[in-house]
Amino acid sequence: MIEPRTSELSLDEVWRALRRVLDPEIPVLSVVDLGIIRRADLAGGAVRIQMTPTYSGCPALVVIQDEIRRVLQEAGAQSVEVETVLDPPWSSDWLTEEARVRLREYGIAPAPLHGGWLEIVWSEPVLCPRCGSAHTQVKNAFGSTACRSIHVCQSCREPFEAFKPL
Repeated sequence: MIEPRTSELSLDEVWRALRRVLDPEIPVLSVVDLGIIRRADLAGGAVRIQMTPTYSGCPALVVIQDEIRRVLQEAGAQSVEVETVLDPPWSSDWLTEEARVRLREYGIAPAPLHGGWLEIVWSEPVLCPRCGSAHTQVKNAFGSTACRSIHVCQSCREPFEAFKPL
């Protein structure tokens, strides 16, 4: 049973709680690491979160929203509203630098920073997260989720997934 709090929840505590919400498809990244939390507002014990999914049809969206509500209520929020914001759409540029490192360690190549210039990024090689080689080849534009693609490294011969530059 959760003990009632005697003090009000702070915005820092809200952000600390959000860092405990892991992406169910990439459990080494939090929703903060992914850059999908757009805004957190606190009024008394009421918390309002605005989030943008990595993909508008993301099957993990409901799970993530439920987990956000759960951790914030455990942190002491009296009520939690999670609003989905689709404009502007999420960009892989919103991944934190720490997220990019964790993705590589997990075996997924992060999308390169592109600042919205996707026509340039799509022609750039994807670096292998295992050996760092740029000598890679796309095997399938669709990976295990809609936001990833499947590649093979021609240097170490290992297959890997890559975040699409969105």
